[in-house]
Order: sequence, then structure tokens, then C-alpha cells
Amino acid sequence: MTETVSVSPAAADFARPSPDLVRRLAALPAANIGDAMERLGALDSRIQAIWSGARVAGPALTVWTRAGDNAAVHAALRIAKPGDVIVVNGQGDETRALLGELIGGRAAAAGVAGFVLDGAARDAADLADIGMPVFARACTPAGPYKHGPGRVGVTIAVGGVAVSPGDIVVGDADGVVVVPQADAEVIAAAGEGVFADEARRRAAIATVRR
Repeated sequence: MTETVSVSPAAADFARPSPDLVRRLAALPAANIGDAMERLGALDSRIQAIWSGARVAGPALTVWTRAGDNAAVHAALRIAKPGDVIVVNGQGDETRALLGELIGGRAAAAGVAGFVLDGAARDAADLADIGMPVFARACTPAGPYKHGPGRVGVTIAVGGVAVSPGDIVVGDADGVVVVPQADAEVIAAAGEGVFADEARRRAAIATVRR
């Protein structure tokens, strides 16, 4: 029997942060943001970019799905807005990929900024070729089921961190951090302070070396 995917009535129209605030956080290393949050916003370290050089930043469009099933990911794609990061609680399953090149291509065409999966992906080289950032626990050639159930636009848990629609997701070579939207302005300012302090310390080290 085919199960249903529930899409929250507010899933497509949740309050998103300002583009300027997203840009400020995107300009910072994830590590600086994590330090500014007292190390509380970093996802499980096994959730990493599946291709070298991938970076992502944007508001979270959340998905909660059964392990190995991507029906809810397809539902999220239908309502995603440009700049969104689709963040998926896939129950940490590594046996079946929740997305690959085809979904990545559709997402790129829709302006989606990237994906963060508490689960697996596939087609890493192809996703790199199209420039679609994907952060996941693993890669596997095994494909997903498409039956559901699933939920879109609800608060979820991903890599040990609660993520609500509109929270700002930042990922780079170190991993992924999630900034609660309500605190994003304060955290951006604190992260910029951390970045400036580290820049001063690097300059001082360089002076000693000379």
C-alpha cells in the first residue's frame, strides 16, 4: 500500500531570513559559527560533503522520511524556493541513497542551494559536475524506495541537532552547522568577531615566523 507524504500547510511559506544575513553567515567558516554558538549547532561529524570543495548556505526546508525512502524529498522539491537548503532526517540510514544526479539536476534547475542528509546519497561525481552541494553520512549505489511516509516543513532532528524551517544551514569542508533563525543576527555578529580575532592571531604568527 502506498503511504502518504504530509506537507505542512506553511511548508512553502515559512519565514525565511534576509538574503543579507545568509550572505554574512555564508562568508564565515562553519568552525567560526560553531565557536560563536558555543559548539552547540554542529551536526554529527559523519555528515560531510560528498564531493571536495562543496559549500552550502541557506534557509532550511525540512524533510522527515522513513529510512531509505525519498518520496518526501520529491514533495519538498515541488515547493522549494530558490536559495533553500533541503535538510533531511533520513534516520541515519546508509543502505539506500535518498538522492542522486537526477534529483540534484532538478534541484539545480529550481535554484535549490543544496542538501543536507542524515542518510546516504549517490552519484557524487555527477553532483560535483553540476555543482550541487550535498552533505550526507555516506554514499552508496543502492537507490531509494518511493512509498513514504514522510513529513515536509516540520521541526526535525538531523545529526543530533534540532532543525526548524527557516533556520540557516552552513556547510563547508569541516561539516555542517545549523543556526536558529531567531538567534541568527547575534550569532552572525559573534562569528564575525571570532573570524576577526583569528585573522589577528594568524597575522601575529606570521610576524613571528618572519
